[in-house]
Amino acid sequence: QEQLVESGGGLVQPGGSLRLSCAASGFSLDFRQIGWFRQAPGKDREAVACISTIDGSTYYNASAKGRFTISRDNAKATVYLQMNSLKTEDTGVYYCNLLLNPQPWGQGTQVTVSS
Repeated sequence: QEQLVESGGGLVQPGGSLRLSCAASGFSLDFRQIGWFRQAPGKDREAVACISTIDGSTYYNASAKGRFTISRDNAKATVYLQMNSLKTEDTGVYYCNLLLNPQPWGQGTQVTVSS
């Protein structure tokens, strides 16, 4: 069964850090473009960061730029999102997915930034 599984979320104070993981099972992440998406309460899902597993090129939205780092381990078929200097507005459910031919959305992982 092909699926992407997100993990690593949690409750963190403002200014803290978390590292999210997106593990693919049943298929390879080689030659793919993978994105992390966030759905904040009451808002639409938005792209936060994307990476190409071909050449490692990356994209960050304005909010993530300078604070988040997306990376991949092709051998482990896993994409990571290192989130530093977290803000309350980073709160939401984080999902990963392919940019082309996306999989059905998974459960996501909850990130709550609160004091």
